[in-house]
Amino acid sequence: MRISATVLATAALVAGLAGCGSSGSAGSAASAGSAGGGSAGGAGVKIGMSVSTLNNPYFVQFRDGAQAAAARLGAALTVTDAQNDASQQVNQVQNFTSQNMKAIIINPVDSDAAAPAVKAADRVSIPVIAADRGVNGAEVAQTVASDNVAGGRYAAQELAKAVGGSGKVVVLQGVPGTSASRDRGQGFTEGIKAYPGIQVVAQQPADFDRTKGLDVMTNLLQSHPDLNGVFAENDEMALGAVKALGAKAGQQVKVVGFDGTPEGLKAVAAGTMTATIAQQPKLLGQRAVEAAVKAANGETIAKTVAVPVKVATKANVAQFQTS
Repeated sequence: MRISATVLATAALVAGLAGCGSSGSAGSAASAGSAGGGSAGGAGVKIGMSVSTLNNPYFVQFRDGAQAAAARLGAALTVTDAQNDASQQVNQVQNFTSQNMKAIIINPVDSDAAAPAVKAADRVSIPVIAADRGVNGAEVAQTVASDNVAGGRYAAQELAKAVGGSGKVVVLQGVPGTSASRDRGQGFTEGIKAYPGIQVVAQQPADFDRTKGLDVMTNLLQSHPDLNGVFAENDEMALGAVKALGAKAGQQVKVVGFDGTPEGLKAVAAGTMTATIAQQPKLLGQRAVEAAVKAANGETIAKTVAVPVKVATKANVAQFQTS
């Protein structure tokens, strides 16, 4: 996290969250005394943010963007790590509600399981911002996310181009129940229909996890040794697939990921990944905090904010690595 020298930020562990199911869940609080721009009225606004996992570089960048925005606006942001545990995240959001946070940001582990806690916050008039993934079955003040459906279509186009418009491909899916996995998969399915010569021979979840991506890809290679391409719904799974493929990665088997993480971009530059659909996680974090401050102050905000995605290939990857 990079913060201007004129901004004072503090961070502390928040322990003993009542009702949390694991002592491994850590929370951090950051605040700043003066706002250097952006939405006015952020000073003293207490915001709780539950991140699905901080064991993923993408969500670390997301957190960093949120903390930078909170420091700039003077808001007090408490961050917790749900460790990909939906029940733990429900407890975290319930704790934020009981602590009388002025707004809550949730990056859902499970878009369905998050609904009861979101409804409880809404009942006491605490606005909730859903970030990167939506919440199903409950109303939130705003959902700020990448255009995942469009990104899935872009991934289909890039993979189709890389395999020459024909061949066998597999899809490594994210965490079941998340809107990000659903929307990316939907976009890919829609996009790949334009290429009748391409056969999707398998779709299996690897939970947005690199190690699971390695394991699932290893098993799929045994069933489909003549594979031509892989679409992984995030870069972590794509990097796991690259490891499983070994010398085949980028050669006999083309791999397209999603997120544009630093390691994903390095793999694109090296040629082991053909492309990654680059998101802007820091910008997502910033937008989520900005919306939370506005909502806490009673301002009207848009119900949805779509942050554009871009295609990073070997030809243009340098611009993403320096941005």
